[in-house]
Amino acid sequence: MRIISYIFILFIILLGITFAILNSEPVVFNYYVGHRTMALSLLLALTFGAGWLTGILLAAWPIIKTKMRNHQLKKRLKLAEKEVENLRAIPLQDKH
Repeated sequence: MRIISYIFILFIILLGITFAILNSEPVVFNYYVGHRTMALSLLLALTFGAGWLTGILLAAWPIIKTKMRNHQLKKRLKLAEKEVENLRAIPLQDKH
């Protein structure tokens, strides 16, 4: 199984190298403040990385909110369980 993963990683690396070689033409990247000349493959890789990072951050936000809510609920549960234990410890008084 390990050899298959090594072959797959090697295939991905070779695919990336051939992509970079085939798309090595310089292009001008214009942004709001200025412009920069870089290889097309580098520009595509940077764009892909920025999109990936943005997607990860946007997907992580609901998970973080859920974990924070879960922590709050656990604290409330501990408090409620402690209160129930204290109420059970109080002896019952007879109304006679």
